[in-house]
Amino acid sequence: MFRHSIFFIFFVVLAGCAQIPEEKVDERDPLQSFNRPMYDFNMDVLDAYILRPAAVGYITVTPAPVRRSIVNFNDNITAPTDMVNAGLQGKPGNMGISFARFLVNSTVGLLGFFDVASSLGLEIVDEDFGQTLGVWGVGDGAYLMIPGMGPSTARNLTGDVVDNFVLPEITLTTPQTILVFALKAVEARASLMPQESLLNESLDPYIFMKDIYFQRQLYELYDGNPPVEKEPDDFDEDFLENL
Repeated sequence: MFRHSIFFIFFVVLAGCAQIPEEKVDERDPLQSFNRPMYDFNMDVLDAYILRPAAVGYITVTPAPVRRSIVNFNDNITAPTDMVNAGLQGKPGNMGISFARFLVNSTVGLLGFFDVASSLGLEIVDEDFGQTLGVWGVGDGAYLMIPGMGPSTARNLTGDVVDNFVLPEITLTTPQTILVFALKAVEARASLMPQESLLNESLDPYIFMKDIYFQRQLYELYDGNPPVEKEPDDFDEDFLENL
């Protein structure tokens, strides 16, 4: 069954691979002829028939406080990864915050189901190995549309693999690991419900998602303060005023 599914995905992607129009060529996305049909498969098959219905059902039957507790628990088990990556990025302050959050929420917060640390002023700092590589000067690499997971880059995919080796989740049993992964995926999809209309109304949803993804990665890499591009010296501000 699994082998048949792999072949199905392969042929869907192969059938969709085509020459990309020159006006849509993007240096960040050299694999666009693969990524576009994979995006279509993710949205038209996996999301439409599996992930979105699961997210809708999850929202319907799960009270908001329970959903919040699940998010808190998932955030807590990734705190050690945040701590390690903050240290690798030379951010001792964020490293200390992640350590304190994990200590407080794992004890007073009952294994992280309650975010006591935030009420003490210890706000979550999200650090991953993809960001660490970026701080070390590694470029994004090719943009990737991953089956069942969505947008990524070569750098961030590498970072995800490394992070998975240091996550506390590796101490869980296989069923527990699958459950945690499934809850993360469904909650992540549920959180995107309010933004669906923006994607659906865009002229090219694939490009819209890609641009948003890169903007978010830049925002996270610079801890919310990305560099502002300097205007050309010959830029004429009066030109805009006269439009």
